Amino acid sequence: MESKAINRYVRITPRKVRLVVDLVRGRGVEDALNILDATPKRAARVVAKNLRSAVANAETQQNVDVDRLFVKRAWVDEGPAAARFMPRAQGRATMIQKRTSHITIVLDERS
Repeated sequence: MESKAINRYVRITPRKVRLVVDLVRGRGVEDALNILDATPKRAARVVAKNLRSAVANAETQQNVDVDRLFVKRAWVDEGPAAARFMPRAQGRATMIQKRTSHITIVLDERS
């Protein structure tokens, strides 16, 4: 009875989001939300919102006990990067990549 939530095209680099997702992988939902509320990173708010969405999906679709849910799998994939150019000296330009992330959280019920 897995429940899943995917948040796509989040304008935070995947490397930064992975640091936050690693904190909650394998933990209970309530414990994971407490950790995310105490984490001072910007990605923690986005991951917490995605986790709450996965809990809501589990409640409505599978009719499971929320207290028994845990984060079975969580990963961050790289989305498309928008290219921007910054002017440099002597008429040159360097490319700046605005990276995006796809965050996936899968919940399951402890037996």
